[in-house]
Amino acid sequence: MISLKKILCPIDHSDCSKEALKYAVSFALRNEAVLYLLHVIDIRTFDENLDTITKQIADESSINNLKKKLLECVPEEIRSDMKIEAIVVQGIPFVEIIKTAKDNEVDMLVLGTHGRTGLAHMMLGSVSEKVVRKAPCPVLTVRSSNQKFVMP
Repeated sequence: MISLKKILCPIDHSDCSKEALKYAVSFALRNEAVLYLLHVIDIRTFDENLDTITKQIADESSINNLKKKLLECVPEEIRSDMKIEAIVVQGIPFVEIIKTAKDNEVDMLVLGTHGRTGLAHMMLGSVSEKVVRKAPCPVLTVRSSNQKFVMP
């Protein structure tokens, strides 16, 4: 039998990550697992020429506010029924997700299939795809309930 004691759920506050959180909470409650909520502040931004990358660094106050916001993603009435840890890091999202999974020796990652859209997605690539390929543990990817499948 598979034992899930530590679950990591990256949150970018998109509809997809909120849908993934529902699954992560359900698994955590069912398995009495620790739920790690991770938000990655992407340090990459592009200028209007789409070729210059600059860094964005958040201060400690901003990071603490983001941690509080992460915890508030889980409904208050079930927060006390489980152990939740909020983690906020700065870096390249897929790299930081994989690093956090390794550092915390998580048993499963639960993440949304779509966060960024449009130009940012084209320039930066699919975070979920990279995580699935490089993760040190099983990954459950969750589509948003309002996404429609279109045959190519």
